[in-house]
Amino acid sequence: MSLRVLFVWSVCLGASAAVLSGCGGVDAPRDDGGSGEPSAAEGAGGSCLSGGQGGAAGEGAASCAGPGARFATRVVSACLGAGQGFGEDRFPDIVLGPPRGGGCCGGSLDVLSLGDGGSIVVAFEGNAIVDGPGADFLVFENAFERGGDAANVFAELATVEVSEDGAAWSAFPCAADRYPYDGCAGWHPVHASPGENDVDPLDPSSAGGDPFDLADVGVPLARYVRITDRAGTPDVFDLDAVGIVHALCP
Repeated sequence: MSLRVLFVWSVCLGASAAVLSGCGGVDAPRDDGGSGEPSAAEGAGGSCLSGGQGGAAGEGAASCAGPGARFATRVVSACLGAGQGFGEDRFPDIVLGPPRGGGCCGGSLDVLSLGDGGSIVVAFEGNAIVDGPGADFLVFENAFERGGDAANVFAELATVEVSEDGAAWSAFPCAADRYPYDGCAGWHPVHASPGENDVDPLDPSSAGGDPFDLADVGVPLARYVRITDRAGTPDVFDLDAVGIVHALCP
């Protein structure tokens, strides 16, 4: 669903904990010039703060002490590109927790618009995505079908990457040229909306959203997901949520 506004702007939101990535999906190196303060890195829509090393305490161990979060709990970094920034007033909560889907034919407004080329990195506290049979995690946007036709979808595409340590990233190849947009996020309507319906938001067969299989990029475990709007297209990606299907700590 396109959420156009009448002005063009950009804003960058940084988090001080864990690894911070530069705008547009490119890691930005730390260069504090001896001041101890993070430097600005040029990105898709302006400057982004970058700094920090590694994950938060306890995230690096590949072990499970108990149930962990199945939906993103923390925004590691975010840089909104030129465009809308819809939902920025509710950041970061708007992209944390489960999706609020609008069904087959109406996009949800419970989203953060990344803007043209904008990028966001999310993490799951006390948990990780692991490779299992089929889809391992879901990215929820607010795509919808025109006239109820599944092949005629209003898509706003993004590239998805995963990382175990927040430093080395693996990108899913995104076939953005034509439908079906295999490997991209932003083209499957979201049906699950906890509190509004009984659809399981972690069941790829019914929840909707865009499924991703770690086996497709040869990654056995991922603690971070980075989503980057496909720059230069007329419609920008709107993030609702990210959920783990196969979890290290179920």
